[in-house]
Amino acid sequence: MNHVTRLVCAAALSTVALAPIARADDYRLSHNQRISCSRGLAPGKLNTATCRSYTYLFNVKTSEYFRCQVQLAMTRDNKEVINVQTDGGCIRKPRIFETDGNYDFDATETEPPNTNSFFGTGGYSIWAADVAAQKVRGCIIISSGLGSDISKCLDMTFQ
Repeated sequence: MNHVTRLVCAAALSTVALAPIARADDYRLSHNQRISCSRGLAPGKLNTATCRSYTYLFNVKTSEYFRCQVQLAMTRDNKEVINVQTDGGCIRKPRIFETDGNYDFDATETEPPNTNSFFGTGGYSIWAADVAAQKVRGCIIISSGLGSDISKCLDMTFQ
C-alpha cells in the first residue's frame, strides 16, 4: 500500500510540475473579419460565385499571429448547383514585439478588387498594444506584386 501511495504522489507532483509547460499560449481571434465575393460567367451559361473571408489569430503572450483565410466557390447553371469547392488555412506570421508580454490586437484587411490593391490582392494592417505599458505598434503589410509582401511597423509616440 505504501508503494501505491508513493506512485500516486509522484504522479501528482509530476503533473503539477509539468502543468505550466503543457499550458497552451493564449490566442485571441480578430473581431474584424471581412468577406468579399465575386461572380463570373462561364461558357454554357454557367455562373460561378467565389467568396473569401479572412481573420487573424493572435498569440497575446508572444505577439505572433496567423492570417487565416477560407474560400468557397460555387458553380451552377440555371437549374442546379453543379460544383462546390472549399479551401483555406492559416499562415504563421512573425512576431510584432520581440519580447513576451501581455498584448492586445486588432486587424483589418482590404478587400479585392479595391483601389488600395495597387500590385496584388490587397493588404492588411495589424495594431498591437502591450496592455501592461503604454506601448502601441502599427503595421501595414501590402503585396509587392513580385511574390513577396512588404511589411513595415511603427511604434507610436504619445504626446
